[in-house]
Amino acid sequence: MSDEKKIIIDEDWKSQVEAEKETLAKEQSEQAQAAAEPQALRPASFEMLLTSLATEAMISLGQLPNLGTQKVETNVPQARYTIDMLQVLEEKTQGNLTPDEQQGLKGLLHQLRLMFVSVQQGQVKTPAANPSERPSGDEPSVPVK
Repeated sequence: MSDEKKIIIDEDWKSQVEAEKETLAKEQSEQAQAAAEPQALRPASFEMLLTSLATEAMISLGQLPNLGTQKVETNVPQARYTIDMLQVLEEKTQGNLTPDEQQGLKGLLHQLRLMFVSVQQGQVKTPAANPSERPSGDEPSVPVK
């Protein structure tokens, strides 16, 4: 038996490494391009408008954390303004909404007004800023149909 070790030189490894580098660069380029593109937005609708305004009111009432600071803050004048904007929408769209839209707007305004009065009277506790600290079943909800 021979104690000679046979050395095999694979010249193809350089081309494999180069191909892997090109693939990785291409994947990174695609990821960077996807990150630079704006996120797909939901179609504009009356329900999305109501949801947006309701979320703004709930943030102002201290029921949701501020999206910028992630802190629960109360701004009663801003909440009043947003609720007034929803009331203007209700008045200006009178007779032009589907029954579901009209019912959703009416219910939303009712909930926000009750919440507003409770916050003004100091009866509502603000939820934990971190959703994981919020007791189960104590999720804020704004039903809009």
